[in-house]
Amino acid sequence: MPHITLEYSPNLESHLDIHALCITLKNAAAATNVFPPAGIRVRAIACTHVVIADGDPQHGFIDINIRLRAGRTVEAKTAATNAIFAAATDFTAAYMAAHPFMLSLEMRNIDADLSRKTSSIRDYLPEDMA
Repeated sequence: MPHITLEYSPNLESHLDIHALCITLKNAAAATNVFPPAGIRVRAIACTHVVIADGDPQHGFIDINIRLRAGRTVEAKTAATNAIFAAATDFTAAYMAAHPFMLSLEMRNIDADLSRKTSSIRDYLPEDMA
């Protein structure tokens, strides 16, 4: 795991390839060697109703939330946070340079006592990824 969720302002869809950003974040997460590639899940959710700062509809945002189970050192989580944020910053840099835009990222632990999961995904992956 991690679960990487992007919430974003819908005005970005005509300027940024959100699917490509999801792939970029998945690749950045996998490259850290902190997360098993088979467990990485990235999803993006356009927020229907958005008010940012003074309410100008030109303003945009992407808020990235990363949730993961315990078992990684603070150093590993910090390195992964920095690598994933750097990938998002690079991906959005040209847009940010020309538009009012906010980018944020937060990583937090999932409480294992309160989390359940099951999956058959690994049954369908190449052996080197499962």
